[in-house]
Amino acid sequence: MTTMQCVLDAQAKLAECPRWDEHTQTLYFVDIDAFKLHAYNTQLKTLETRIFDEEIGCFSLNEKGGFIAAFRTGVYTFADLHAPLQVYWLATYDKKTTRFNDGRCDAKGRFLAGTMYSPKDAFKGALHQFSQGQEKLIDQAAWTSNGLAFSPDNKIMYYSDTPNHVVYQFDYDLESGTASNKRIFIEFPRGNGRPDGAAVDMEGNYWSALYQGQRVVKISPAGDILEEYPVPATYPTMVAFGGPDMSTLFITTCRSAQTEEELKEFPQAGGIFAITVNTKGQYEPKFAG
Repeated sequence: MTTMQCVLDAQAKLAECPRWDEHTQTLYFVDIDAFKLHAYNTQLKTLETRIFDEEIGCFSLNEKGGFIAAFRTGVYTFADLHAPLQVYWLATYDKKTTRFNDGRCDAKGRFLAGTMYSPKDAFKGALHQFSQGQEKLIDQAAWTSNGLAFSPDNKIMYYSDTPNHVVYQFDYDLESGTASNKRIFIEFPRGNGRPDGAAVDMEGNYWSALYQGQRVVKISPAGDILEEYPVPATYPTMVAFGGPDMSTLFITTCRSAQTEEELKEFPQAGGIFAITVNTKGQYEPKFAG
């Protein structure tokens, strides 16, 4: 797959948070605005869907089976795709203006999830960490939390604020789960795409989906753009590595933001795209409890 292909014409309003399960060759992803979690088996070409009562922003697979997921009203676990939700943490923020957006687990199985503040008139988006039944605030200085990812040695944490066009780096202590020394990793010029969801490959490169930028960029650990991959959608939202050898890059996209003219040009916007790349991705850590 040397060219970008639409592997699932999902017609999603806002597809996000692609997650690869190497054991079943399944790509999970959410449609935030449609309150959906999808499971696409890439071998059987089957799609299974659950619809919730509110937005599901992000999730991780659980080591014990099932999921942990961050919704508008808080964080919940469920034993399988259709099992009842179990409360893990109820939101303490204003649920009218704030919901969870992007997140993933660190290598110790802690679940980190960031919020977005819809009015965007103050930096009230926050990054939370969940482990052993406890919640801890990692950072609170964003409009829209995005782009969370970790370097292969787990010493660097990446975190983007999409509306502000910036990706940050933190020093990350995996043993304690603490982040420090926040600094700008890369800042994108206005008008040419905003850094949305991301993933880091085995070589330490940061792959960012540029929302409203029609492309994915591969960025070196030093902050240099190495490659760009055009996407046939105006609004790429996030990337994930998967496939039999972890060299397939999956890209989720948004349909609801497309204009009628853009939909004529990109009729499969809202779909899941994929391309084979020249580096392999890291396996996704699972939630440890």
